[in-house]
Amino acid sequence: MLRSGMILMIREKAQGGKSAYAIGKELGISKNTARKYIERPCAAPPKIDRFSKLDRFKPMLHELMSRGIFNCVVLLERLKDAGYDGGITILKEYVHPFRPAKALPAVRRFETPGGKQAQMDWGICHYTDSSGTLHKVPAFVMILGASRVKYVEFASRCDLKSLQRCMVNAFSYFGGVPKDVLTDNMKTVIVGRQAGKAIWNTRFEDFAADIGFTPKVCRVRSPQTKGKAERLVQYVKDNFLPGRRFEDLSDLNRQALDWCRAADGKPHGTTGKIPLQELGAEGLQPLPPRAVLDKYRWESRIVTRDGMVSFDGVRYGVPWQHSGKEVQVRLCSGHVEIYCGEVLLARHKAQYRSGSIIYLQGQYEGLSERKGLAAPYPCARQEHATVEVRELRIYDQLLGGVLHG
Repeated sequence: MLRSGMILMIREKAQGGKSAYAIGKELGISKNTARKYIERPCAAPPKIDRFSKLDRFKPMLHELMSRGIFNCVVLLERLKDAGYDGGITILKEYVHPFRPAKALPAVRRFETPGGKQAQMDWGICHYTDSSGTLHKVPAFVMILGASRVKYVEFASRCDLKSLQRCMVNAFSYFGGVPKDVLTDNMKTVIVGRQAGKAIWNTRFEDFAADIGFTPKVCRVRSPQTKGKAERLVQYVKDNFLPGRRFEDLSDLNRQALDWCRAADGKPHGTTGKIPLQELGAEGLQPLPPRAVLDKYRWESRIVTRDGMVSFDGVRYGVPWQHSGKEVQVRLCSGHVEIYCGEVLLARHKAQYRSGSIIYLQGQYEGLSERKGLAAPYPCARQEHATVEVRELRIYDQLLGGVLHG
């Protein structure tokens, strides 16, 4: 039940031509409540006081509110100093419609031109395994500003290598590179600030130069400046993950891309257009050469003495003969591939439990026989000469019969 003053205010605004929706928004009530009191017959209006002790203080009250003072205890003190002898209840009732909402400051909405910007972010999601244990998994998201085409990829960690790999995969999925990529102040991208200006991680800066985009960072403590990515993270948590069943991270990522394509094949709630149909109009920059992209898909590792390669927190086996060598590792179609030059040393099904050790079949074959040496020591070789055995008479003839003379 609304107070009489509020009911009167609703009817006054309705007589001024405002709709129930506009009145409800202005007074902080539902449009149905406003409509109820607008449509209620005026034959039996609620009893109201024709005159209020507050009337002659309203100009002063509005002046105080214009300075951001809405605390009724403070307002009451100021009004009493000016001669007001009424109570605080009527004051609260009058101030309530003018009180600002308790929310973040309003921000201006920007629509991004095609090909201009993509926004990216990490979100921490959760899943349970077959035993019911709860696990965390980082989700990388990127969304194009104009078309709203989405890319989602789950990873084992949020380090720089994982970020670069996910971004390269996203650009390949989009078929091009936007001019700007907007991110928040993640440590893999920003190492600090000086005089309010971001100091970029040099390795990320080199990555941006190689791929061909300009990195942008939103203001500190202002995540709403990259609201598209923020909403996409929440969209993944609320719409994609609940009830989802998957075998491993590779399977989850396949399902995530299928979900992105299905969502982007429908009209977007804000633009009213179908994102996948708008992708061609984005005007993205062409992808860099494959050699540049592969540079960030591959990671260099040194094989340990026991023939293991560490990748995403998991140790994978290679033939022991390559211990101590530098190899190249990549994640491809749910498998970890390990190369030495152009030679594929091992291909393992990717594992996502940190600390796991995955051996290669026949990894240590021949190790004992060769005493752990991949190649023999470089050295000389001693050979025994063959001595010809001759009869004594031959030597006798050579010496002119001296031996038997």
